[in-house]
Amino acid sequence: MRLLIVGGLDGFIANAGKIALAKGAKVAHVNNIEAALLALRSGQGADLVMIDVALNVKELVQSLERERIYVSIVACGIKNDTDAAVKAIKAGAKEYIPLPPDPELIAAILQAVCNESSNILFADDKMKVQVQLAEKLAPSDANLMITGESGTGKEVMARFIHTHSKRADQKMVSLNCAAIPENLLESELFGHEKGAFTGAIARRIGKFEEANGGTLFLDEISEMDPRLQAKLLRAIQEREIDRVGGTKPIKVNIRLIATSNRNLLEEVKNKNFREDLYFRLNVLNIHLPPLRERPKDIDLLSQYFVHKFADENMVPRLPISEEARNVLNNYQWPGNVRELENTLHRAVLLSQGDKEISVDALKLVTQTGQSTTGQTNQNQKYDDANNPNLVGRTVSAVEKELILNTLEHCLWNRTHAATILGISIRTLRNKLKLYTDEGTQIPQGKEQRITG
Repeated sequence: MRLLIVGGLDGFIANAGKIALAKGAKVAHVNNIEAALLALRSGQGADLVMIDVALNVKELVQSLERERIYVSIVACGIKNDTDAAVKAIKAGAKEYIPLPPDPELIAAILQAVCNESSNILFADDKMKVQVQLAEKLAPSDANLMITGESGTGKEVMARFIHTHSKRADQKMVSLNCAAIPENLLESELFGHEKGAFTGAIARRIGKFEEANGGTLFLDEISEMDPRLQAKLLRAIQEREIDRVGGTKPIKVNIRLIATSNRNLLEEVKNKNFREDLYFRLNVLNIHLPPLRERPKDIDLLSQYFVHKFADENMVPRLPISEEARNVLNNYQWPGNVRELENTLHRAVLLSQGDKEISVDALKLVTQTGQSTTGQTNQNQKYDDANNPNLVGRTVSAVEKELILNTLEHCLWNRTHAATILGISIRTLRNKLKLYTDEGTQIPQGKEQRITG
């Protein structure tokens, strides 16, 4: 977790930085917005920016948008200034933190914005085999591909490999290829020179240069446009990159870890993915089994998530009822560990005031199409063509409701929702853009918080 602090606030914001340091974050400090932009352009990078509300939050947000720098912003102000908080949120800040800072609040914000855990919890033998393989492969500098369904923990595995590698004391820089529009992804990867395109008002260091000496993690690489795949292949082969608008190549020294939730060999056959790039990336391979194939992990992970979210929300740690445990163990988990995490997060919040976490708090969909509360769920398969909930409605209206309900079920995690819906993240993003253009407000999903 990399935190950039902008402003002073009589030392209070520095205290917030000290709390973040104690939580394992790497903290940098600048005094003004121009210095913050310079730091982000130059490859310093940040997962979160904390800015003094006395500064122009709107100017920072608009500057980042104009320069295509993706990073979450949290505003900070002395004590609980409601007007300042509302103004900052309207300007584009994700949260407002009153100062002096509360350690639990700072920890919760850091956790919400960037979950960088490299600890792998497992009890099942299938997962044990993959963790042991990862420990053997980690010291190598060879490129590595992590495959598996969405939500199986591929990013956590990537961080595990990085922390056990020879580059552990260097940066691991991450980029979700599915979450960045195609026309912006090249600049994100390779950077750009001033004037390279409209809005390129200054030189910008890309992820390759930012990760120099360390590890570059490319999530969902199968979503990358074939034209850009060719440029990525050259960067891997030659160990050098060209900034957009640049005139000379730049040498880079990285280890590349990539993930895909698709069968890349099938993508190669279908001409959606370059065969030569596939073999360059797939020098080493780790495949993470879906949660339904590692049943011994369900109880362990369930207890972990209950304790985690109870502590984060400062509510009692409740036991999971025997009936609820049976439901958890018999569910197929199409969204894998990520769905289990979201389910237990929701269950912890819904169980406040109860003695245990019951089946009703889980709100899962069984294979019969019934929710665990016994009520028909939006995601069920409709066997009756004359279902009164559907007759008289347009296909687009039903599709929109299904997509939005699934997103809400997934706590607006778009990658997870796309998996359950059986569509690509790119298709989902296009649908949501259409709904936004129609006036529907769509909360940002976690995977949209891409760092710059």
